[in-house]
Amino acid sequence: MIYGIWTFCSALAAFLISAVLGRFLIPYLHKLNFGQTILDIGPSWHKSKQGTPIMGGIMFIVAIILVTVISTVVYILAGPEFIDTFFADIPRESVFIFAGLGLALANGLIGFIDDFTKVVKKRNLGLTAIQKLVLQFIAAGAYLAVLGFAGCGTTTIIPFVGEIDLGIFYYILAAIVIVGMVNAVNLTDGVDGLDGSITFFACVAYMLIASMLNSLGITAMSAAAAGACLGFLVWNFHPAKVFMGDTGSLFLGGLVCSIAFAMNMPVLLLPIGIVYIAEILSVVLQVSYFKITHGKRLFKMSPIHHHFEMSGWSEVKIVAVFSAVTAVFGAVAFALVYFGVK
Repeated sequence: MIYGIWTFCSALAAFLISAVLGRFLIPYLHKLNFGQTILDIGPSWHKSKQGTPIMGGIMFIVAIILVTVISTVVYILAGPEFIDTFFADIPRESVFIFAGLGLALANGLIGFIDDFTKVVKKRNLGLTAIQKLVLQFIAAGAYLAVLGFAGCGTTTIIPFVGEIDLGIFYYILAAIVIVGMVNAVNLTDGVDGLDGSITFFACVAYMLIASMLNSLGITAMSAAAAGACLGFLVWNFHPAKVFMGDTGSLFLGGLVCSIAFAMNMPVLLLPIGIVYIAEILSVVLQVSYFKITHGKRLFKMSPIHHHFEMSGWSEVKIVAVFSAVTAVFGAVAFALVYFGVK
């Protein structure tokens, strides 16, 4: 019973904070002229979005951090006896939660610098790809260093296989996975409501899995993330009144990774993050095919959501289909953990 109440309160509080913040943040961003500059190479109808405020991700960033920190502190002070949970290793879980928030915030800061550069220079180019990658690897390295110093180990759980120790390779692979997924989530942000909707369903899947594993802290964190994304979507559904910007998408990328690592199952990023992965793979394939064939294109446009958009799909249809795919694969992830781990 306490699980349900705790989860509902976390999600509701984050939803309200995120949605209400939009009422004040959007006019303020308009006042600062923090509007999006649309690339000429994109779909021509996107030109109507010129000037839509960016950095709207601040709405859900504030909501997620506030609710997660408060719920985690209460969780620690209350103790497992009070909340009637079998998960007694609270300090270790808290390390993952706070380190995860740090990872998300660090990536959000990188995104903020990128967004701020765009609005100051009035063009859709901020930090260079190399600058972003260097900063992202530094953020990932700092996150993994904190986990290492906290004694969280180098083991990971794979459903139906068990716990395996990767040794030093754990940190190398983890850094690559984190940076790759952060950028995948960033690339998914290109259609009104898409990134927020995908992440909402991803976090619902995380929430259900964490609850099944009796990880109340992670459950509350996932619920807060889902609720905050839903609050943001109040303003970001088509036609969007605000964009999350790299500030929001890079933050969400770090958060999505940190929750999977907090459950010691980063392999869950494969099914739950299937849409993110498809987005970044479509870009890699497009660029590779273009170079190999000396100018031919595999897709009409990448990332893949733009291919469907150029094929005649509406933004609403893209969001609905991609969200449904995420929900289905989230259910697959739940089944893998239920039958292969629990």
